[in-house]
Parts: sequence; C-alpha cells; structure tokens
Amino acid sequence: MKTINLAGKLARISSHWDPHVIADYNDNDVMVVKFQGAFPFHLHEDTDDFFLVLKGEMVMELEDEAHPVKAGEIFVVPKGVTHRPRADQECEVLLIEPKGVPNTGDPATAAAKPRI
Repeated sequence: MKTINLAGKLARISSHWDPHVIADYNDNDVMVVKFQGAFPFHLHEDTDDFFLVLKGEMVMELEDEAHPVKAGEIFVVPKGVTHRPRADQECEVLLIEPKGVPNTGDPATAAAKPRI
C-alpha cells in the first residue's frame, strides 16, 4: 500500500487520449489521462464509463445533448450510450474501467494502457 500523487503521474504524460494505469481497484484499472480536442463517438456495451475531471474542463457529448464537466466533477456514462469526451483546452481526468475494457469500445482501435 502506498499513496499515489496524481499530479506527479500526470506530469509524466505528454500525449492526449492516452490513458495510463496508476492503480488497481478490485477488478478495475484506475487511470489518468489528458484530453484535448474531441475523441471519436463510441460506446461500451457492457460497462459504464467513469470520468472525474481533475483539472480544466471537458464536455461529454451524447447523441443529442452535451454536458460540461468541470474540475472536481464526475460524469458517468451508462453502458450502451454513445458518447465522446471533448476538451477545447487540455484537461486532466481520472478514469475507472474494468480491466481489459478498450477505451474506444473496440479492441482494434483502443489505446494501450501502460502502467506508470
């Protein structure tokens, strides 16, 4: 057991849309990532998608609505809902996903999730 410094982990990431695993929680990966621009629309058939904005602001776009999500706020996308996060300026986000879930919903297009 040890503490994990989120700012220190995020300082090691220079890319966008590239989640990095920082901890394990039950059968989940706890990850940090930097967003800038728009991620492709996608969905997760079997799992919800958890986002906690640590710094900055993002917009969670759904098929017919958009929700601003500011630092200190959480947004959970229910399974089966098409969505995409977007950030006009760089923002820092903590994600929690079941191990092995591709971030795009499709293993063929998913980013690797290196551990830092």
